[in-house]
Amino acid sequence: MIRYLLVFVVFLFSSFTGFSFQYSAQEIIDKTIENAGGSKYDNAIIDFTFRNKRYRSIRNKGLYELERFVSSPEGIINDKVSNSGFERTIENCTVQVADSLISKLSDGVNSVHYFATLPFGLNDVAVHKELIGESVIKGVSYYEIKVTFDQEGGGTDFEDEFLYWIHKENFTVDYLAYKYAVNGGGIRFREAYHPRIVNGIRFVNYKNYKPDTLKIELKHLDDVFETGKLKLLSDIKLENIYVFLERECC
Repeated sequence: MIRYLLVFVVFLFSSFTGFSFQYSAQEIIDKTIENAGGSKYDNAIIDFTFRNKRYRSIRNKGLYELERFVSSPEGIINDKVSNSGFERTIENCTVQVADSLISKLSDGVNSVHYFATLPFGLNDVAVHKELIGESVIKGVSYYEIKVTFDQEGGGTDFEDEFLYWIHKENFTVDYLAYKYAVNGGGIRFREAYHPRIVNGIRFVNYKNYKPDTLKIELKHLDDVFETGKLKLLSDIKLENIYVFLERECC
């Protein structure tokens, strides 16, 4: 109740004084990306382990390769998503993948890399950002940034909707929530923890939660989180993180 009264007071103040947010959504995202690594992302090799699978991303001035390595009885399976599309190799030998599986496999690789390198992907061309308000979680003030995607360039899950809570002073993504449509749909809320800097790039782990209902709006999940009514589903940990930054040729 107190939170909504504060929001109402801010609304009245804004109406009579012409007050507006100090920063735009784009400026907030720019500051957040810069704080997390900035231009270092553009020329980096990032290697990490997630749930006993190895992942590697290679970026170089717009060119990219996102990889996943999985041990199998046949050998090491390497799934790669790049500017050229999807490719699978087993023990370095290219294998054919059914067209019906390519999107699913690509999405699986993309998703892990996307969350691992947030907020880097939030300035992609297909991303739309909107500053929808401010919030207080555990006594800390946050900007609320809503993110949606264009169908063109937004991937097979372009209809997904995200909300990011960005620290108003530190410009870090401390919480995020998203609504997805695949596999019957769902809503998740994530709490970042264990932030660390590896060779200039910031990484975090997440506590992954879900609400009891799919009828709740993302912007209300922070309130539900603070009441302790979200169910903890999993602990998302990045391990064995290695970052190599390519030196630009003089």
